[in-house]
Amino acid sequence: MRQPVALTRAQYERFRSLIHEFAKFAVIGVAGVFITNAVYDLLYLHLGLGPVTSTTIATIVATIASYLGNRYWSFRDRQRTGVPREIVIFAVLNGIGLLIQDAAVAFNYYLLGLGHNKAAGFIALNAGIVLATLFRFWSYRQFVWVAPPGGGAGHAEGRPCPADRPPQPALTPDRERSR
Repeated sequence: MRQPVALTRAQYERFRSLIHEFAKFAVIGVAGVFITNAVYDLLYLHLGLGPVTSTTIATIVATIASYLGNRYWSFRDRQRTGVPREIVIFAVLNGIGLLIQDAAVAFNYYLLGLGHNKAAGFIALNAGIVLATLFRFWSYRQFVWVAPPGGGAGHAEGRPCPADRPPQPALTPDRERSR
């Protein structure tokens, strides 16, 4: 009986950093879902904007909150390459995520003709959010907040990571010259 526990513990240790990072990302994501749904509800149901326009605006509002939460909490242990670079890549990747969400809403509204059904609209919106979230987690880790040099985020490659590693400082031109 001790062997399965030891194996589970070993797997947890192997992927601890990834698990913790994803859990933080999920908390930020849940907050983003609430923001998206609240703004969508306000714009579409109360102010009468179209479904895709409402989804787009709601997602942009949630994206701003998500950027701040992810940069300063979820991915704080990852290498910093500068806010302008992060914002540009983050915006492009969120644009792709937004297209995924808009496609789900548009499919429901225009192709299935369920625009009159409030429940179907929210199901489509949230299905799009789930698909876009999977894309965003993968892409943020790959392109926005990359693993620090030297395998500091080795969980992806199966190397253990220290759980309490201090945040990596931003790489600025002054720091580069002092190396």
